[in-house]
Amino acid sequence: MTGSKISIGNKAALNINQNGRTFYHDAAADTVVILDFETTGLSPDNGDRGIEIGAVKIEHGQVVARFQELMYPGQRISSFIESYTGITNKMLSEARPCADVMYDFFEFIQGFNLVAHNASFDKRFLDAEFSRLSLGYSGDFSCSMLAARRLCQNSPNYQLGSLVSHLNIPTEGTFHRALYDSEMTAKLWLALLNNIEEQYGLSTIPFKLMKKLTKTPRRGVHKLFKGEF
Repeated sequence: MTGSKISIGNKAALNINQNGRTFYHDAAADTVVILDFETTGLSPDNGDRGIEIGAVKIEHGQVVARFQELMYPGQRISSFIESYTGITNKMLSEARPCADVMYDFFEFIQGFNLVAHNASFDKRFLDAEFSRLSLGYSGDFSCSMLAARRLCQNSPNYQLGSLVSHLNIPTEGTFHRALYDSEMTAKLWLALLNNIEEQYGLSTIPFKLMKKLTKTPRRGVHKLFKGEF
């Protein structure tokens, strides 16, 4: 498969000081790249690699670009991973190497903050793959799962599929493929922002406020959005 990418600068979200350094602190939470990895296992520290990357680029709450590509990890994947993801060793043998895909993905995310569901997992793999190539990123990272824990306290659990069902978000595909999971995470993220807007009357929600939300105790959520926390 080939990756699709569109480079769109997020100039409105950036502050550039006299030294030319870029800061993302004033970016809106509805202007982000939402990403998802499928991987050979649970930890890059144990030698696991990405096998698929999917991402959705959102500007002002609208999807403006998508990125999806399989990538060859340099090793065979287990039968469990094949069954779990539907990605086979044959499919991966025909894919480009991780490095080639990650160079393209590096270009795709420039100028944007990042979101993932259970972001610590995806961030570890993104950091590991970029580290191999001496690449980095300037945007900040936030987690839709941690945000949902504060905003959807009646959800039976905080797996992506459960939250999508809890919030009555329409589904049209199969979970555990990178692009579909990033699409559903994008819908979840925007639903959370919409709920905040409706409940607290915030027409613009800064990304840094969502970051703060993920570290706020559940009992402090109301005070946070009322500016009292």
